[in-house]
Amino acid sequence: MSTRLFRPLAAASLVAALALTGCAAGAVAPADDTAARTTVTVEDNHGSIEVPVAPERVVALDNTTFETLSEWGVKLVAAPKPLMYDLWPSLSGGDEVLDAGLHREPNIENILAAEPDLIVGGYRFREIYDQLKEIQPATIETSPRDGEEHTSELKRQTAILGQVFDKNDEAAKLNADLDAAIADAKAAYDPSQSVMGLITSGGKIAYAAPGEGRGVGVLFPTLGLTPALERSAEDASHGDDISVEAIAAANPEWLFVLDRDAMFGEDGYVSAKELVENAEALKNVPAVQKGQIVYLDGSFYLDEGIQAYTKLYRSAAEAFAS
Repeated sequence: MSTRLFRPLAAASLVAALALTGCAAGAVAPADDTAARTTVTVEDNHGSIEVPVAPERVVALDNTTFETLSEWGVKLVAAPKPLMYDLWPSLSGGDEVLDAGLHREPNIENILAAEPDLIVGGYRFREIYDQLKEIQPATIETSPRDGEEHTSELKRQTAILGQVFDKNDEAAKLNADLDAAIADAKAAYDPSQSVMGLITSGGKIAYAAPGEGRGVGVLFPTLGLTPALERSAEDASHGDDISVEAIAAANPEWLFVLDRDAMFGEDGYVSAKELVENAEALKNVPAVQKGQIVYLDGSFYLDEGIQAYTKLYRSAAEAFAS
């Protein structure tokens, strides 16, 4: 199968992209048919798809895959550099890696100009899936799907990437590490102790609903945590409005806190630790009094891959055990 197959570009933005880059679909040089590549059929978020194994020209947009691709030594031809900061220098590279932009303003022209053999789309970039498929039919989305059990979804994603990049053993090791971290955290947790998840951003504390709140919400069903407050999410991504008095009234024994702003270094930034531990209304909350607060890694919000969650569950296990 020739993986550099460019079909007619129906989307207006892609037509404009072709004009800007001074090329047309028919002007793209065909792949060398004499060097047929090995392919594999995987089941991604959209169904069965045939893709090249260990592709040479990869565009990766899904941040939940970045740590894995970096660990496996995958080289990219385009990436969303504004989303990567300095976390994955081997992926974002220098000028040879084209900037795919942010999900709010994707640089379609650069993705097209990169001539990818494979596009790893999804998560923040899922809204442009159809456009990516027009550029390269070998486009996969593997990010955890809403409504599915999160741990299984992380492991499914890793297994698919292992097939595509010929790293099945490495994928199995990542999945086993996640399972071990979860098992340790479950074993160390005392269900008589209540837990609350929080998200901080813009100098404010928000509530992360059990099972739904970003990052910390999945800990509740995965570890069987006892919620200090049970309330459905209105904004799972950013967290829901809650007063410090309401947090104090819930009286949690443990707090798990995601700081959305930790990596950005914007003027006026106040850390999650400052917001939580300096709040007068929270001084008598058991979690604060006993120092039973787990702050997610500062890079978590930009990562959210299997390694980030494995580290989170390990942190939970260590905190519960102590």
